[in-house]
Amino acid sequence: MKFLHTADWHLGQTFFEYDRKAEHVYFLTWLKSRIKALNVDALLIAGDVFDSPNPSAEAQRMFYQFLHEATREHPPLQIVIIAGNHDSAARLEAPNPLLEAMRIHIRGSVKRTPEGEIDCAGLLVPLLEGEEVAAWCMAAPYLRQGDYPEAADYAQGVEKMYRALYGAVPDKTKPVVAMGHLQASGSIVSENDRSERTMIGGLECVRPESFAPEIAYTALGHLHRAQRVAQRENVRYAGSPLPMSFSEKNYKQGVTLVEIRNGETTVELLEMPPLAALLSVPPAPAPLADVLKAVELLPDGEVTAGSPYLQINVLITEPEPSLRHRIEEALQRKSVRLARIAAVMPKGSHEMNTITYEQLQTIHPMDMAADVFKRRFGGEEMPDEMRKLLQTVMQEEGV
Repeated sequence: MKFLHTADWHLGQTFFEYDRKAEHVYFLTWLKSRIKALNVDALLIAGDVFDSPNPSAEAQRMFYQFLHEATREHPPLQIVIIAGNHDSAARLEAPNPLLEAMRIHIRGSVKRTPEGEIDCAGLLVPLLEGEEVAAWCMAAPYLRQGDYPEAADYAQGVEKMYRALYGAVPDKTKPVVAMGHLQASGSIVSENDRSERTMIGGLECVRPESFAPEIAYTALGHLHRAQRVAQRENVRYAGSPLPMSFSEKNYKQGVTLVEIRNGETTVELLEMPPLAALLSVPPAPAPLADVLKAVELLPDGEVTAGSPYLQINVLITEPEPSLRHRIEEALQRKSVRLARIAAVMPKGSHEMNTITYEQLQTIHPMDMAADVFKRRFGGEEMPDEMRKLLQTVMQEEGV
């Protein structure tokens, strides 16, 4: 069995108000070429296909065009897709009756049997070689409150869910592959990235031991850095194909190639050369005069879909009303796209207690709640029960 593992496409995303359609088309074209050249049996997409539960018509058209072309150009291909926390489970599953005829299987939500039990069988997808079942895929989407068996907390509930799914696999002599959209403990989270931030205190983290050692490979989504989890080579995040923030500019983007042969699993990251790079100029905050000198060294030319996105790092020691104007003026005729100006004040400045709107966006609501609790109750830590209640509300609201 040979398959590609990918996740976190975030189709429809805008990057500091720039449309990323060209970059997504570039990735999907590259992915189709890898599917055909490597002659893979399956493609596993581990959630966050779209950037929003209500994606644009253009983003949906891009997605379904890819599914059509990938299966048409490589007829043996099976595709298994799960919903992530950014996806609308119902919207993603809606075309299932049509797509399953094309060997495309989407699992967006957890169904119940007439008796009220979790329908584990509905989340199991047979992976075929010809007409024979070659492996089983446990396709669990992003789990919300009520999706998993009764448990003391989220992490325990998810662990019980995967145990139940494994128990429902009809033929365990075949390799078993798991899919999930979650945060596993022992993984690395992007700095200041709102789309993959964790709950405070790790209440939402799932132990890698949740995935039984008998599982040949676990394909995870949610975190944007391609990585193994807790030193387990066969439990992995594929990472996102495009960087979602400047904190991800040094990540390796691509997909993961997995081959299961004679009970052994081999894994390889296939890197994709980026269409548009992310630049931070200068690398560390510097006075405006030094920033303008660094800007002069940027390449001249027209701005295209392949032009780098630019973050300007400037050190502010006094009010500079014309800051943005001077930077934009210096960038004229430069083949870059200005994404953001990160203005930093020296440590110890009396204004350091104020934060910008962009900085506010990076603060998790749970962190805010914990800080308010401390201030109101004389430095006391928020009780775990209150954290869990707030976590439940956030999950229900998709925060």
